[in-house]
Amino acid sequence: MYRPTDFDRAFVHARARQFRDQLQRWQQGELSEDHFRPLRLQNGWYVQRHAPMLRVAVPYGELSSRQLRMLARIAREYDLQGAGTPQQRGGFGHFTTRQNLQFNWIALDRAADVMDLLAEVDMHGIQTSGNCIRNITTDAFAGIAPDEVVDPRPYCEILRQWSTLHPEFAFLPRKFKIAVTGAREDRAAIAWHDIGLQLKRGDRGDVGFGVLVGGGMGRTPVIATEIASFVPWTQILVFIEAIVRVYNLHGRRDNAYKARIKILVKAEGQRFIDDVQREFAQLVADGAPVIPQAELDRVAASFVLPAALKDADTRETLREDLPAAYLRWLERNVHAHRVAGYRAVTLSLKRTGLPPGDATAEQMEGAAALAERFSLGELRVTHEQNLVLPWVRQDALPSLWEAARAGGFATPNIGLLTDMIACPGGDLCALANARSIPVAAAIHERFADLDEQYDIGDITLNISGCINSCGHHHSGHIGILGVDKDGSEWYQVTVGGSDGSIRGGSAVAGKVIGPSFAADEVPDVLEAVLDLYRRERHDGERFVDAARRLGAPAFRAAADLARRSTAAVLAQ
Repeated sequence: MYRPTDFDRAFVHARARQFRDQLQRWQQGELSEDHFRPLRLQNGWYVQRHAPMLRVAVPYGELSSRQLRMLARIAREYDLQGAGTPQQRGGFGHFTTRQNLQFNWIALDRAADVMDLLAEVDMHGIQTSGNCIRNITTDAFAGIAPDEVVDPRPYCEILRQWSTLHPEFAFLPRKFKIAVTGAREDRAAIAWHDIGLQLKRGDRGDVGFGVLVGGGMGRTPVIATEIASFVPWTQILVFIEAIVRVYNLHGRRDNAYKARIKILVKAEGQRFIDDVQREFAQLVADGAPVIPQAELDRVAASFVLPAALKDADTRETLREDLPAAYLRWLERNVHAHRVAGYRAVTLSLKRTGLPPGDATAEQMEGAAALAERFSLGELRVTHEQNLVLPWVRQDALPSLWEAARAGGFATPNIGLLTDMIACPGGDLCALANARSIPVAAAIHERFADLDEQYDIGDITLNISGCINSCGHHHSGHIGILGVDKDGSEWYQVTVGGSDGSIRGGSAVAGKVIGPSFAADEVPDVLEAVLDLYRRERHDGERFVDAARRLGAPAFRAAADLARRSTAAVLAQ
Protein backbone atom coordinates (compact mmCIF):
# COMPACT_ATOMS: atom_id res chain seq x y z
CA MET A 1 0.00 0.00 0.00
CA TYR A 2 1.04 3.62 -0.50
CA ARG A 3 2.92 5.01 2.49
CA PRO A 4 1.82 8.63 3.05
CA THR A 5 4.57 11.19 3.58
CA ASP A 6 4.59 13.89 6.24
CA PHE A 7 3.36 16.28 3.55
CA ASP A 8 0.47 13.95 2.66
CA ARG A 9 -0.62 13.75 6.30
CA ALA A 10 -0.28 17.47 6.88
CA PHE A 11 -2.35 18.13 3.77
CA VAL A 12 -5.25 15.91 4.90
CA HIS A 13 -5.26 17.39 8.42
CA ALA A 14 -5.15 20.93 7.03
CA ARG A 15 -8.11 20.14 4.81
CA ALA A 16 -10.04 18.82 7.82
CA ARG A 17 -9.32 22.02 9.75
CA GLN A 18 -10.40 24.10 6.77
CA PHE A 19 -13.69 22.20 6.55
CA ARG A 20 -14.33 22.67 10.28
CA ASP A 21 -13.94 26.43 9.81
CA GLN A 22 -16.30 26.39 6.82
CA LEU A 23 -18.88 24.34 8.72
CA GLN A 24 -18.77 26.67 11.73
CA ARG A 25 -19.14 29.75 9.53
CA TRP A 26 -22.19 28.18 7.85
CA GLN A 27 -23.72 27.26 11.22
CA GLN A 28 -23.23 30.84 12.40
CA GLY A 29 -24.84 32.28 9.28
CA GLU A 30 -21.62 33.76 7.91
CA LEU A 31 -21.82 31.46 4.86
CA SER A 32 -25.07 31.07 2.95
CA GLU A 33 -26.35 27.66 1.92
CA ASP A 34 -25.42 28.47 -1.69
CA HIS A 35 -21.85 29.28 -0.67
CA PHE A 36 -21.50 26.30 1.70
CA ARG A 37 -22.92 23.69 -0.67
CA PRO A 38 -19.91 23.51 -3.06
CA LEU A 39 -17.53 23.50 -0.09
CA ARG A 40 -19.16 20.47 1.54
CA LEU A 41 -19.49 18.69 -1.81
CA GLN A 42 -15.77 19.10 -2.43
CA ASN A 43 -15.26 17.13 0.78
CA GLY A 44 -17.77 14.39 -0.01
CA TRP A 45 -20.79 15.66 1.95
CA TYR A 46 -24.19 15.35 0.25
CA VAL A 47 -27.66 16.02 1.64
CA GLN A 48 -29.76 13.02 0.63
CA ARG A 49 -33.39 11.95 0.99
CA HIS A 50 -33.43 11.64 4.77
CA ALA A 51 -30.04 12.81 6.07
CA PRO A 52 -26.52 13.82 5.01
CA MET A 53 -24.40 11.26 3.16
CA LEU A 54 -20.62 11.16 3.32
CA ARG A 55 -18.58 9.48 0.59
CA VAL A 56 -15.13 8.49 1.82
CA ALA A 57 -12.39 8.06 -0.77
CA VAL A 58 -10.66 4.69 -0.94
CA PRO A 59 -8.01 5.42 -3.59
CA TYR A 60 -7.87 2.61 -6.18
CA GLY A 61 -9.63 0.39 -3.64
CA GLU A 62 -6.73 -0.26 -1.22
CA LEU A 63 -7.65 -0.27 2.44
CA SER A 64 -5.72 -1.13 5.59
CA SER A 65 -7.26 -2.91 8.54
CA ARG A 66 -6.50 0.18 10.64
CA GLN A 67 -8.50 2.32 8.25
CA LEU A 68 -11.38 -0.17 8.18
CA ARG A 69 -11.48 -0.19 11.97
CA MET A 70 -11.78 3.58 11.94
CA LEU A 71 -14.63 3.36 9.42
CA ALA A 72 -16.29 0.88 11.77
CA ARG A 73 -15.90 3.32 14.66
CA ILE A 74 -17.46 6.12 12.62
CA ALA A 75 -20.35 3.83 11.69
CA ARG A 76 -20.97 2.92 15.30
CA GLU A 77 -20.54 6.35 16.90
CA TYR A 78 -21.66 8.78 14.19
CA ASP A 79 -23.83 6.98 11.62
CA LEU A 80 -26.81 7.05 13.96
CA GLN A 81 -30.23 5.42 13.66
CA GLY A 82 -32.69 7.17 11.36
CA ALA A 83 -36.37 7.79 11.89
CA GLY A 84 -37.16 4.19 12.73
CA THR A 85 -38.35 2.46 9.57
CA PRO A 86 -36.46 -0.67 8.46
CA GLN A 87 -34.78 1.30 5.67
CA GLN A 88 -33.78 4.15 7.94
CA ARG A 89 -31.18 2.26 9.90
CA GLY A 90 -27.78 3.46 10.98
CA GLY A 91 -24.45 2.00 12.02
CA PHE A 92 -23.30 0.76 8.61
CA GLY A 93 -21.27 1.66 5.57
CA HIS A 94 -21.98 1.02 1.90
CA PHE A 95 -19.15 -0.01 -0.43
CA THR A 96 -19.70 1.40 -3.92
CA THR A 97 -18.90 0.33 -7.47
CA ARG A 98 -16.18 2.99 -7.52
CA GLN A 99 -14.33 1.43 -4.57
CA ASN A 100 -15.42 4.09 -2.08
CA LEU A 101 -17.45 3.84 1.12
CA GLN A 102 -20.58 5.84 1.98
CA PHE A 103 -22.25 6.68 5.30
CA ASN A 104 -25.90 7.70 5.22
CA TRP A 105 -26.83 8.90 8.70
CA ILE A 106 -24.11 11.25 9.98
CA ALA A 107 -25.54 14.54 11.26
CA LEU A 108 -23.96 17.50 9.49
CA ASP A 109 -23.16 19.25 12.76
CA ARG A 110 -20.81 16.32 13.56
CA ALA A 111 -19.21 16.30 10.12
CA ALA A 112 -15.99 18.07 11.15
CA ASP A 113 -15.38 15.55 13.94
CA VAL A 114 -15.68 12.74 11.41
CA MET A 115 -13.23 14.47 9.07
CA ASP A 116 -10.72 14.67 11.92
CA LEU A 117 -11.09 10.95 12.62
CA LEU A 118 -10.61 10.10 8.96
CA ALA A 119 -7.48 12.26 8.83
CA GLU A 120 -6.02 10.22 11.71
CA VAL A 121 -5.88 7.24 9.35
CA ASP A 122 -4.94 9.21 6.20
CA MET A 123 -8.47 9.22 4.78
CA HIS A 124 -10.84 11.94 3.58
CA GLY A 125 -13.71 12.72 1.24
CA ILE A 126 -11.86 15.18 -1.00
CA GLN A 127 -13.19 15.16 -4.57
CA THR A 128 -15.59 12.28 -4.01
CA SER A 129 -18.26 14.69 -5.22
CA GLY A 130 -18.51 17.80 -7.37
CA ASN A 131 -17.60 18.51 -10.99
CA CYS A 132 -13.99 17.44 -10.68
CA ILE A 133 -11.77 14.42 -11.25
CA ARG A 134 -13.11 11.81 -8.85
CA ASN A 135 -11.49 8.80 -7.16
CA ILE A 136 -9.10 6.93 -9.49
CA THR A 137 -10.18 3.29 -9.70
CA THR A 138 -8.44 0.11 -10.81
CA ASP A 139 -8.46 -3.67 -10.70
CA ALA A 140 -9.06 -4.99 -7.18
CA PHE A 141 -6.40 -7.64 -7.94
CA ALA A 142 -3.75 -5.09 -8.97
CA GLY A 143 -0.27 -6.20 -8.02
CA ILE A 144 -1.30 -9.81 -7.42
CA ALA A 145 -3.10 -10.97 -10.59
CA PRO A 146 -1.28 -13.62 -12.68
CA ASP A 147 -2.41 -11.93 -15.91
CA GLU A 148 -1.00 -8.53 -14.97
CA VAL A 149 1.30 -6.86 -17.49
CA VAL A 150 2.12 -3.73 -15.43
CA ASP A 151 1.09 -2.93 -11.86
CA PRO A 152 -1.27 0.05 -12.21
CA ARG A 153 -1.15 1.21 -8.58
CA PRO A 154 1.91 3.51 -8.76
CA TYR A 155 0.38 5.27 -11.76
CA CYS A 156 -2.99 5.52 -9.98
CA GLU A 157 -1.28 7.15 -7.01
CA ILE A 158 0.55 9.63 -9.23
CA LEU A 159 -2.75 10.43 -10.96
CA ARG A 160 -4.44 10.87 -7.59
CA GLN A 161 -1.82 13.30 -6.32
CA TRP A 162 -1.76 15.24 -9.59
CA SER A 163 -5.54 15.60 -9.86
CA THR A 164 -6.25 16.43 -6.19
CA LEU A 165 -7.16 20.13 -5.97
CA HIS A 166 -5.80 20.74 -9.47
CA PRO A 167 -6.79 24.39 -9.97
CA GLU A 168 -7.75 24.03 -13.63
CA PHE A 169 -9.97 20.99 -13.13
CA ALA A 170 -11.87 21.79 -9.94
CA PHE A 171 -15.02 23.07 -11.73
CA LEU A 172 -15.45 21.02 -14.88
CA PRO A 173 -18.72 20.94 -16.84
CA ARG A 174 -19.58 17.67 -15.03
CA LYS A 175 -18.06 15.00 -12.79
CA PHE A 176 -15.10 13.14 -14.30
CA LYS A 177 -14.03 9.55 -13.68
CA ILE A 178 -10.80 7.75 -14.59
CA ALA A 179 -10.15 4.00 -14.42
CA VAL A 180 -6.84 2.20 -14.99
CA THR A 181 -6.01 -1.44 -15.65
CA GLY A 182 -2.70 -3.17 -16.14
CA ALA A 183 -3.94 -6.71 -16.74
CA ARG A 184 -4.97 -8.66 -19.81
CA GLU A 185 -8.49 -9.00 -18.46
CA ASP A 186 -10.20 -5.66 -17.85
CA ARG A 187 -11.56 -5.88 -14.30
CA ALA A 188 -11.85 -2.08 -14.01
CA ALA A 189 -14.52 -1.49 -16.71
CA ILE A 190 -12.33 1.15 -18.36
CA ALA A 191 -14.54 1.51 -21.44
CA TRP A 192 -17.37 2.80 -19.25
CA HIS A 193 -15.34 5.75 -17.91
CA ASP A 194 -14.67 9.34 -18.97
CA ILE A 195 -11.06 8.25 -19.39
CA GLY A 196 -9.99 4.61 -19.44
CA LEU A 197 -6.30 3.77 -19.34
CA GLN A 198 -4.85 0.41 -20.44
CA LEU A 199 -1.27 -0.12 -19.34
CA LYS A 200 0.79 -2.05 -21.87
CA ARG A 201 4.36 -2.72 -22.96
CA GLY A 202 5.81 -1.73 -26.31
CA ASP A 203 7.95 -3.89 -28.55
CA ARG A 204 11.06 -3.04 -26.51
CA GLY A 205 9.38 -3.51 -23.14
CA ASP A 206 8.74 0.18 -22.59
CA VAL A 207 5.59 1.05 -20.63
CA GLY A 208 2.79 3.15 -22.03
CA PHE A 209 -0.97 3.62 -22.04
CA GLY A 210 -3.74 2.99 -24.47
CA VAL A 211 -6.21 5.83 -23.87
CA LEU A 212 -10.00 5.58 -24.15
CA VAL A 213 -12.21 8.66 -23.80
CA GLY A 214 -15.92 9.33 -23.57
CA GLY A 215 -17.41 6.28 -21.88
CA GLY A 216 -20.28 6.58 -19.44
CA MET A 217 -23.69 5.38 -18.40
CA GLY A 218 -26.67 7.50 -17.38
CA ARG A 219 -29.36 8.61 -19.82
CA THR A 220 -27.07 8.00 -22.80
CA PRO A 221 -24.88 4.91 -22.35
CA VAL A 222 -21.73 5.27 -24.46
CA ILE A 223 -18.71 3.01 -24.88
CA ALA A 224 -15.43 4.96 -24.81
CA THR A 225 -13.46 5.66 -27.98
CA GLU A 226 -9.76 4.87 -28.24
CA ILE A 227 -7.94 8.10 -29.11
CA ALA A 228 -4.34 6.94 -28.56
CA SER A 229 -2.90 3.43 -28.78
CA PHE A 230 0.33 4.15 -26.89
CA VAL A 231 1.23 7.19 -24.79
CA PRO A 232 4.58 6.82 -22.97
CA TRP A 233 4.07 6.69 -19.21
CA THR A 234 6.25 9.76 -18.70
CA GLN A 235 3.77 11.86 -20.74
CA ILE A 236 0.46 10.46 -19.52
CA LEU A 237 -0.32 13.42 -17.24
CA VAL A 238 0.31 15.82 -20.09
CA PHE A 239 -1.98 13.81 -22.38
CA ILE A 240 -4.76 13.66 -19.78
CA GLU A 241 -4.35 17.40 -19.21
CA ALA A 242 -4.87 17.94 -22.93
CA ILE A 243 -8.06 15.85 -22.83
CA VAL A 244 -9.51 17.64 -19.85
CA ARG A 245 -8.54 21.08 -21.17
CA VAL A 246 -10.44 20.41 -24.39
CA TYR A 247 -13.40 19.18 -22.36
CA ASN A 248 -13.23 22.17 -20.03
CA LEU A 249 -13.24 24.52 -23.01
CA HIS A 250 -15.92 22.89 -25.16
CA GLY A 251 -18.04 20.80 -22.77
CA ARG A 252 -21.61 22.00 -22.37
CA ARG A 253 -22.51 23.86 -19.19
CA ASP A 254 -26.04 24.82 -20.20
CA ASN A 255 -27.56 21.35 -19.81
CA ALA A 256 -26.55 18.91 -17.07
CA TYR A 257 -27.82 15.96 -19.12
CA LYS A 258 -25.48 16.84 -21.98
CA ALA A 259 -22.48 17.98 -19.97
CA ARG A 260 -20.48 14.74 -19.69
CA ILE A 261 -17.47 14.35 -21.96
CA LYS A 262 -19.15 11.37 -23.66
CA ILE A 263 -21.62 13.80 -25.28
CA LEU A 264 -18.78 16.00 -26.55
CA VAL A 265 -16.83 13.03 -27.94
CA LYS A 266 -19.94 11.64 -29.62
CA ALA A 267 -20.87 15.00 -31.13
CA GLU A 268 -17.40 16.01 -32.31
CA GLY A 269 -15.95 12.65 -33.32
CA GLN A 270 -12.59 13.02 -35.06
CA ARG A 271 -12.53 16.77 -34.37
CA PHE A 272 -12.34 16.03 -30.64
CA ILE A 273 -9.41 13.67 -31.17
CA ASP A 274 -7.65 16.24 -33.37
CA ASP A 275 -8.20 18.98 -30.76
CA VAL A 276 -6.68 16.78 -28.06
CA GLN A 277 -3.66 15.93 -30.21
CA ARG A 278 -3.08 19.62 -30.99
CA GLU A 279 -3.40 20.57 -27.33
CA PHE A 280 -1.03 17.78 -26.35
CA ALA A 281 1.53 18.83 -28.95
CA GLN A 282 1.33 22.44 -27.75
CA LEU A 283 1.79 21.43 -24.10
CA VAL A 284 4.83 19.34 -25.02
CA ALA A 285 6.26 22.21 -27.09
CA ASP A 286 5.73 24.57 -24.17
CA GLY A 287 7.76 22.27 -21.94
CA ALA A 288 4.96 20.74 -19.86
CA PRO A 289 6.63 18.66 -17.15
CA VAL A 290 6.67 14.89 -17.58
CA ILE A 291 6.76 12.33 -14.75
CA PRO A 292 10.39 11.96 -13.64
CA GLN A 293 11.74 8.44 -13.25
CA ALA A 294 12.72 9.32 -9.67
CA GLU A 295 9.11 10.18 -8.81
CA LEU A 296 7.79 6.93 -10.24
CA ASP A 297 10.47 5.05 -8.31
CA ARG A 298 9.53 6.89 -5.09
CA VAL A 299 5.85 6.03 -5.43
CA ALA A 300 6.44 2.50 -6.73
CA ALA A 301 8.51 1.72 -3.62
CA SER A 302 5.23 1.53 -1.71
CA PHE A 303 3.92 -1.21 -4.01
CA VAL A 304 6.63 -3.84 -3.82
CA LEU A 305 5.86 -7.21 -2.28
CA PRO A 306 5.19 -6.80 1.47
CA ALA A 307 8.25 -7.28 3.64
CA ALA A 308 6.29 -9.71 5.84
CA LEU A 309 5.58 -12.01 2.87
CA LYS A 310 7.21 -15.37 3.51
CA ASP A 311 7.63 -18.47 1.42
CA ALA A 312 4.44 -20.47 1.60
CA ASP A 313 3.59 -24.12 1.04
CA THR A 314 2.52 -24.47 -2.60
CA ARG A 315 0.67 -27.76 -2.09
CA GLU A 316 -3.13 -27.78 -2.18
CA THR A 317 -4.68 -28.23 1.27
CA LEU A 318 -7.76 -30.43 1.16
CA ARG A 319 -8.69 -31.72 4.61
CA GLU A 320 -11.10 -34.63 4.69
CA ASP A 321 -13.13 -33.09 7.50
CA LEU A 322 -14.08 -30.03 5.41
CA PRO A 323 -17.51 -30.21 3.74
CA ALA A 324 -18.62 -29.61 0.16
CA ALA A 325 -19.37 -25.97 1.08
CA TYR A 326 -15.62 -25.46 1.45
CA LEU A 327 -14.99 -26.79 -2.06
CA ARG A 328 -17.62 -24.40 -3.43
CA TRP A 329 -15.93 -21.54 -1.58
CA LEU A 330 -12.57 -22.58 -3.07
CA GLU A 331 -14.11 -22.55 -6.52
CA ARG A 332 -15.89 -19.20 -6.25
CA ASN A 333 -14.21 -17.03 -3.62
CA VAL A 334 -10.54 -18.04 -3.91
CA HIS A 335 -8.45 -16.64 -6.76
CA ALA A 336 -5.08 -17.35 -8.37
CA HIS A 337 -2.07 -15.29 -7.27
CA ARG A 338 1.17 -14.22 -8.93
CA VAL A 339 3.14 -15.33 -5.83
CA ALA A 340 3.51 -19.08 -5.43
CA GLY A 341 1.82 -20.41 -2.32
CA TYR A 342 -0.57 -17.45 -2.00
CA ARG A 343 -4.17 -16.79 -2.96
CA ALA A 344 -6.52 -13.80 -3.02
CA VAL A 345 -9.84 -14.37 -1.29
CA THR A 346 -13.11 -12.49 -1.74
CA LEU A 347 -15.17 -11.75 1.36
CA SER A 348 -18.72 -11.74 0.06
CA LEU A 349 -20.89 -8.78 1.07
CA LYS A 350 -23.91 -10.37 -0.66
CA ARG A 351 -25.90 -12.27 1.93
CA THR A 352 -29.43 -12.54 3.26
CA GLY A 353 -30.65 -9.64 5.37
CA LEU A 354 -28.38 -6.81 4.19
CA PRO A 355 -28.31 -4.82 0.93
CA PRO A 356 -25.49 -5.61 -1.51
CA GLY A 357 -22.28 -3.86 -0.50
CA ASP A 358 -23.42 -2.94 3.01
CA ALA A 359 -21.38 -3.75 6.12
CA THR A 360 -22.29 -3.00 9.72
CA ALA A 361 -19.74 -1.65 12.17
CA GLU A 362 -19.36 -5.16 13.61
CA GLN A 363 -18.83 -6.66 10.17
CA MET A 364 -16.22 -4.05 9.26
CA GLU A 365 -14.34 -4.90 12.43
CA GLY A 366 -14.69 -8.58 11.61
CA ALA A 367 -13.26 -8.04 8.11
CA ALA A 368 -10.41 -6.00 9.60
CA ALA A 369 -9.64 -8.84 12.01
CA LEU A 370 -9.56 -11.33 9.12
CA ALA A 371 -7.17 -9.04 7.23
CA GLU A 372 -4.86 -8.80 10.23
CA ARG A 373 -4.87 -12.55 10.81
CA PHE A 374 -4.68 -13.75 7.21
CA SER A 375 -3.70 -10.90 4.83
CA LEU A 376 -0.94 -8.76 6.36
CA GLY A 377 -3.53 -6.16 7.39
CA GLU A 378 -4.58 -5.25 3.85
CA LEU A 379 -7.92 -5.39 2.00
CA ARG A 380 -9.24 -4.30 -1.39
CA VAL A 381 -12.68 -2.95 -2.32
CA THR A 382 -13.99 -4.46 -5.55
CA HIS A 383 -16.03 -2.94 -8.37
CA GLU A 384 -18.66 -5.57 -7.48
CA GLN A 385 -19.02 -4.21 -3.91
CA ASN A 386 -17.15 -6.97 -2.10
CA LEU A 387 -13.88 -7.04 -0.15
CA VAL A 388 -10.74 -8.95 -1.09
CA LEU A 389 -7.93 -10.25 1.11
CA PRO A 390 -4.91 -10.04 -1.23
CA TRP A 391 -2.18 -11.87 0.72
CA VAL A 392 -3.58 -15.19 1.98
CA ARG A 393 -1.26 -18.17 2.42
CA GLN A 394 -2.59 -21.17 0.59
CA ASP A 395 -2.11 -23.41 3.62
CA ALA A 396 -4.27 -21.02 5.70
CA LEU A 397 -7.33 -21.34 3.46
CA PRO A 398 -9.21 -23.87 5.62
CA SER A 399 -8.74 -21.71 8.72
CA LEU A 400 -9.75 -18.58 6.83
CA TRP A 401 -12.88 -20.30 5.49
CA GLU A 402 -13.97 -21.26 9.00
CA ALA A 403 -13.31 -17.74 10.31
CA ALA A 404 -14.98 -16.07 7.32
CA ARG A 405 -18.02 -18.35 7.64
CA ALA A 406 -18.34 -17.44 11.32
CA GLY A 407 -18.28 -13.76 10.35
CA GLY A 408 -20.83 -14.11 7.54
CA PHE A 409 -18.33 -13.51 4.72
CA ALA A 410 -18.06 -16.98 3.17
CA THR A 411 -21.13 -17.20 0.93
CA PRO A 412 -19.73 -19.06 -2.13
CA ASN A 413 -21.55 -16.90 -4.68
CA ILE A 414 -18.88 -14.76 -6.32
CA GLY A 415 -19.81 -14.32 -9.98
CA LEU A 416 -23.21 -15.92 -9.47
CA LEU A 417 -26.69 -14.41 -9.53
CA THR A 418 -26.85 -13.27 -5.90
CA ASP A 419 -23.45 -11.55 -6.19
CA MET A 420 -25.42 -8.62 -7.56
CA ILE A 421 -24.50 -4.95 -7.73
CA ALA A 422 -27.07 -2.49 -6.36
CA CYS A 423 -27.13 1.19 -5.49
CA PRO A 424 -28.91 2.39 -2.29
CA GLY A 425 -31.87 3.52 -4.41
CA GLY A 426 -34.95 5.34 -3.20
CA ASP A 427 -34.58 4.19 0.39
CA LEU A 428 -31.71 6.65 0.84
CA CYS A 429 -30.87 8.58 -2.34
CA ALA A 430 -32.66 11.82 -3.18
CA LEU A 431 -32.09 11.29 -6.91
CA ALA A 432 -33.62 7.83 -7.13
CA ASN A 433 -36.94 7.17 -8.86
CA ALA A 434 -37.41 3.75 -7.28
CA ARG A 435 -36.02 1.52 -4.57
CA SER A 436 -33.23 -0.94 -5.32
CA ILE A 437 -32.82 -2.64 -1.96
CA PRO A 438 -36.25 -4.40 -1.78
CA VAL A 439 -35.88 -5.65 -5.36
CA ALA A 440 -32.42 -7.04 -4.58
CA ALA A 441 -33.83 -8.71 -1.45
CA ALA A 442 -36.72 -10.27 -3.38
CA ILE A 443 -34.36 -11.65 -6.01
CA HIS A 444 -32.01 -12.98 -3.33
CA GLU A 445 -34.93 -14.74 -1.65
CA ARG A 446 -36.27 -16.21 -4.90
CA PHE A 447 -32.87 -17.57 -5.95
CA ALA A 448 -31.44 -18.46 -2.55
CA ASP A 449 -30.80 -22.08 -3.57
CA LEU A 450 -27.07 -22.33 -4.31
CA ASP A 451 -27.57 -25.41 -6.47
CA GLU A 452 -29.82 -23.36 -8.74
CA GLN A 453 -27.31 -20.51 -8.82
CA TYR A 454 -24.52 -22.92 -9.80
CA ASP A 455 -26.72 -24.37 -12.54
CA ILE A 456 -27.31 -20.86 -13.95
CA GLY A 457 -23.56 -20.23 -13.78
CA ASP A 458 -21.56 -17.06 -14.38
CA ILE A 459 -23.82 -14.03 -14.60
CA THR A 460 -23.84 -10.39 -13.53
CA LEU A 461 -27.02 -8.75 -12.24
CA ASN A 462 -26.86 -4.98 -11.72
CA ILE A 463 -29.61 -2.79 -10.23
CA SER A 464 -29.94 1.02 -10.37
CA GLY A 465 -32.64 3.09 -8.70
CA CYS A 466 -32.48 5.81 -11.36
CA ILE A 467 -31.01 6.72 -14.72
CA ASN A 468 -27.80 8.01 -13.10
CA SER A 469 -26.77 4.35 -13.19
CA CYS A 470 -24.81 4.11 -9.93
CA GLY A 471 -25.71 0.40 -9.96
CA HIS A 472 -24.21 0.06 -13.47
CA HIS A 473 -27.35 -1.60 -14.83
CA HIS A 474 -26.30 -0.92 -18.44
CA SER A 475 -23.29 -3.24 -18.11
CA GLY A 476 -25.04 -6.12 -16.36
CA HIS A 477 -25.69 -9.36 -18.18
CA ILE A 478 -29.09 -8.60 -16.68
CA GLY A 479 -29.77 -5.00 -15.73
CA ILE A 480 -32.65 -3.58 -13.72
CA LEU A 481 -33.44 0.14 -13.78
CA GLY A 482 -35.94 1.82 -11.47
CA VAL A 483 -38.20 4.37 -13.20
CA ASP A 484 -41.05 6.61 -12.08
CA LYS A 485 -44.48 6.30 -13.72
CA ASP A 486 -47.04 8.74 -12.35
CA GLY A 487 -45.53 8.55 -8.88
CA SER A 488 -45.23 4.74 -8.83
CA GLU A 489 -42.11 2.59 -8.89
CA TRP A 490 -41.53 0.51 -12.04
CA TYR A 491 -38.52 -1.36 -13.39
CA GLN A 492 -37.01 -1.77 -16.85
CA VAL A 493 -35.05 -4.97 -17.54
CA THR A 494 -32.12 -5.27 -19.96
CA VAL A 495 -30.12 -8.29 -21.12
CA GLY A 496 -26.77 -8.79 -22.79
CA GLY A 497 -24.72 -5.98 -21.23
CA SER A 498 -21.07 -6.25 -20.24
CA ASP A 499 -18.43 -4.23 -18.42
CA GLY A 500 -15.69 -5.43 -20.76
CA SER A 501 -14.23 -8.29 -18.71
CA ILE A 502 -13.55 -11.74 -20.11
CA ARG A 503 -16.79 -12.95 -18.54
CA GLY A 504 -18.74 -10.62 -20.82
CA GLY A 505 -16.39 -9.81 -23.69
CA SER A 506 -16.25 -6.26 -25.02
CA ALA A 507 -18.09 -3.51 -23.18
CA VAL A 508 -21.72 -3.49 -24.37
CA ALA A 509 -24.91 -1.79 -23.17
CA GLY A 510 -27.76 -4.20 -22.46
CA LYS A 511 -30.96 -4.14 -24.52
CA VAL A 512 -34.35 -3.40 -22.98
CA ILE A 513 -36.77 -6.34 -23.12
CA GLY A 514 -40.10 -4.58 -23.17
CA PRO A 515 -42.06 -2.11 -21.07
CA SER A 516 -41.34 -1.60 -17.40
CA PHE A 517 -42.55 -4.02 -14.74
CA ALA A 518 -44.07 -3.51 -11.28
CA ALA A 519 -41.83 -4.39 -8.34
CA ASP A 520 -43.75 -7.57 -7.51
CA GLU A 521 -43.38 -8.74 -11.12
CA VAL A 522 -39.59 -8.46 -11.23
CA PRO A 523 -38.72 -11.83 -9.62
CA ASP A 524 -41.17 -13.63 -11.95
CA VAL A 525 -39.75 -11.82 -14.99
CA LEU A 526 -36.22 -12.68 -13.94
CA GLU A 527 -37.19 -16.31 -13.44
CA ALA A 528 -38.77 -16.41 -16.92
CA VAL A 529 -35.63 -14.91 -18.48
CA LEU A 530 -33.41 -17.45 -16.75
CA ASP A 531 -35.73 -20.36 -17.58
CA LEU A 532 -35.51 -19.40 -21.26
CA TYR A 533 -31.73 -19.39 -21.02
CA ARG A 534 -31.63 -22.82 -19.37
CA ARG A 535 -33.93 -24.30 -22.00
CA GLU A 536 -32.08 -22.86 -24.97
CA ARG A 537 -28.44 -22.76 -23.92
CA HIS A 538 -25.77 -24.76 -25.70
CA ASP A 539 -23.35 -26.91 -23.73
CA GLY A 540 -21.11 -24.64 -21.67
CA GLU A 541 -22.75 -21.48 -22.98
CA ARG A 542 -22.91 -18.61 -20.50
CA PHE A 543 -25.99 -16.47 -20.05
CA VAL A 544 -24.48 -13.39 -21.69
CA ASP A 545 -23.52 -15.33 -24.80
CA ALA A 546 -26.94 -16.98 -25.04
CA ALA A 547 -28.65 -13.61 -24.55
CA ARG A 548 -26.79 -12.15 -27.53
CA ARG A 549 -27.41 -15.23 -29.67
CA LEU A 550 -31.13 -15.46 -28.89
CA GLY A 551 -31.70 -11.70 -29.02
CA ALA A 552 -33.78 -9.32 -26.95
CA PRO A 553 -37.13 -10.23 -28.64
CA ALA A 554 -36.98 -13.80 -27.29
CA PHE A 555 -36.48 -12.55 -23.75
CA ARG A 556 -39.14 -9.90 -24.26
CA ALA A 557 -41.67 -12.61 -25.11
CA ALA A 558 -40.70 -14.65 -22.03
CA ALA A 559 -40.94 -11.59 -19.80
CA ASP A 560 -44.33 -10.63 -21.22
CA LEU A 561 -45.66 -14.14 -20.59
CA ALA A 562 -44.43 -13.95 -16.99
CA ARG A 563 -46.16 -10.58 -16.55
CA ARG A 564 -49.47 -11.94 -17.81
CA SER A 565 -49.17 -15.01 -15.60
CA THR A 566 -48.51 -12.84 -12.54
CA ALA A 567 -51.47 -10.60 -13.41
CA ALA A 568 -53.74 -13.63 -13.76
CA VAL A 569 -52.72 -14.96 -10.34
CA LEU A 570 -53.29 -11.57 -8.71
CA ALA A 571 -56.70 -11.28 -10.37
CA GLN A 572 -57.95 -14.54 -8.84
